[in-house]
Amino acid sequence: MTLYYKTYTWGTGAPRITDEEVQYYSHLVEKKNWRIVQLPNGYFQTEYLNPQKENNWVDVTRRETIKGAEAAIDASIDHYKKRLEFAKGPVVVKTFK
Repeated sequence: MTLYYKTYTWGTGAPRITDEEVQYYSHLVEKKNWRIVQLPNGYFQTEYLNPQKENNWVDVTRRETIKGAEAAIDASIDHYKKRLEFAKGPVVVKTFK
């Protein structure tokens, strides 16, 4: 078996986030673009509105309770907010004189 590893650095060679990805993440951080639906088996499914296609909802997770589903949505929103922060570039945490 052959394995392929790819590494990234935080310098100038780091992969850039495209404008399309920034727009996509910006869409996903708004809670109005999410919904929770109840499935026939009693579970609750979280979905987000696909920004490229009108009235096309994409399923993400399934949870046993509405509270769990809403927590999953909040966690996803936090995740995509971090992605947007990454797109702004590295954060300076300490400088030396």
